[in-house]
Amino acid sequence: MRATMSQPNHHPVLLNILQEVFGYGAFRGAQEAIIQHVGDSGDALVLMPTGGGKSLCYQIPAIARHRAGQGVTVVVSPLIALMHDQVGALEEAGVHAAFLNSTLSGEQAAHVEREMMSGRLVMLYAAPERITNPRFLAQLDSLYERGLLSLFAIDEAHCVSQWGHDFRSEYLALSLLHERFPNVPRIALTATADELTRADIISRLRLEEARVFISSFDRPNIRYAIVEKDKPREQLLRFIRDEHEDDAGVVYCQSRKKVEETADWLVAEGIKALPYHAGLDATLRQKHQDRFLREDSVVMVATIAFGMGIDKPDVRFVAHLDLPKNIESYYQETGRAGRDGAPADAWMAYGLADVVNQRRMIDESPAEEEFKKGQRGKLDALLALAEATDCRRVRLLGYFGEASSACGNCDNCLFPPATWDGTEAARKLLSCIYRFHQNGGQRFGAGHLIDVLRGKVTDKVTQYGHQTLSTWGVGADLPETQWRAVLRQLIALGHVQTEGEYMTLVLADSARSVLKGEVQLLLRVPSVASKRGKQSSGSSKKPGGSSSAARDLGDMDEQAQAAFEQLKAWRAEVAKEHSLPAYVIFQNVTLAEMARRRPGTLDELAGISGVGAKKLEAYGAEILRVLDQA
Repeated sequence: MRATMSQPNHHPVLLNILQEVFGYGAFRGAQEAIIQHVGDSGDALVLMPTGGGKSLCYQIPAIARHRAGQGVTVVVSPLIALMHDQVGALEEAGVHAAFLNSTLSGEQAAHVEREMMSGRLVMLYAAPERITNPRFLAQLDSLYERGLLSLFAIDEAHCVSQWGHDFRSEYLALSLLHERFPNVPRIALTATADELTRADIISRLRLEEARVFISSFDRPNIRYAIVEKDKPREQLLRFIRDEHEDDAGVVYCQSRKKVEETADWLVAEGIKALPYHAGLDATLRQKHQDRFLREDSVVMVATIAFGMGIDKPDVRFVAHLDLPKNIESYYQETGRAGRDGAPADAWMAYGLADVVNQRRMIDESPAEEEFKKGQRGKLDALLALAEATDCRRVRLLGYFGEASSACGNCDNCLFPPATWDGTEAARKLLSCIYRFHQNGGQRFGAGHLIDVLRGKVTDKVTQYGHQTLSTWGVGADLPETQWRAVLRQLIALGHVQTEGEYMTLVLADSARSVLKGEVQLLLRVPSVASKRGKQSSGSSKKPGGSSSAARDLGDMDEQAQAAFEQLKAWRAEVAKEHSLPAYVIFQNVTLAEMARRRPGTLDELAGISGVGAKKLEAYGAEILRVLDQA
């Protein structure tokens, strides 16, 4: 059941931790209600978009409960990179935290275990397979008996669901936490889960009594744009050069080969791009990830192996050169842009081949038919989003059950696509598929179908005698690109289906009403969004060579921009000394506020969002020195 979002009674202890440790003056959205509920030993399932502040929902209760003598919080985290960054950020903020994973030596791991067993540790991050290891469970048993096991936080909780976009079997064993430690509260968190996935999370993690908190899925700072493929590499390069020169971004491709080829091509075109996929040597993968996290202006070209748990806040764009498998994947991947709240772009190019490939992968998978049916439904929802002529954001939020109005900030709102009455063209196309079937039960793919419609003589046309069909040449008035768009939209609308190894085309039951002329089809005209240049995303060019961060984080005068750049240079040195990403020291939004307000005393500096007590003590004097010299 969805929780109401009414504000809880004011809780001064929790607010004090927010201000003292993290340097924020007020909670956002449902944070305070969630934190108080979990702090009071309640179970919770939290759905909150990327960048919405999910981590604080368990970190603040963990700190409060530890201060009250209730011991350590165990955080289930699927990725080593995420553990490192979260622990580094907590230690920077003055919170004693650690992780247990394969990067530690035996001596280091033993030290972490001693800290945990002593009760001194506030938070411990570990992967699900370690947490369910018999030896580790025995340690948790000991903590539980001594009253020093405070809370379980299960991050990326969608991984437990077979309906989720990133299922991981090791998450299934986490149900034992409820059985083995019944009095320890649990909070499960995810940025992406439709109704089916939410139900699966609740069932598999035994969270039937948990309170469910669903925040808005809207990321208003992200601008969504989807274009038809037309030399997609060149479209991508134009998008980056026109709108995101010198910005950090992620480009998703479906295959490892395409990742490497695209990264090499971008490098040859002068873009600082790196490849990332599961087939690369682990050391090289880590090196590329570290560069992406620690350097400015790096574009990571990756498969979906990259991304979950990446906390880099200043990713200014996420681009897809291939269609994801469902809306959850699309939402999760695009959500890695603009975590700092500044403007960001989600750009995707897709075509008919994407649709065919995704359907092939579903059909050829070894999964049960019920699961395949569910995956086809999810793909259809994504196709409907891609082919939509109305607001992208309304469609996207509607998928997650959230009503909204036109955003005015997606490609369809900014540049309403032209539509045309494609009813007659659709009838011709469907009739041609029908004629194939009548002519000896034959089935063919998209290329041959369009050749017949346009009256193009090929060896295959001659071989099968299709120049004698009544539909031969009836579509000669439309170019091949438009016929591909018609077919793509008919597949998206469910009137045409693909079957078999070669993805041949067959009519769905709903095609009958179209053939009879009972349904009018308004189809979108093939878009020229890929050629609109910088306006297609609405981002403005960087003025006078100022940094993209300064541009995106609000207006700055020349003096503030100079101070911002000097603060960034100082932060880079500190981050290098601490072997941490720069944003773990301070995020760009915090540095930008320092540059604009130019505090002259430690008290004034303490009033800036993101400056907690420990960071004020550690860095305050140096920041004031940098600002004084700027």
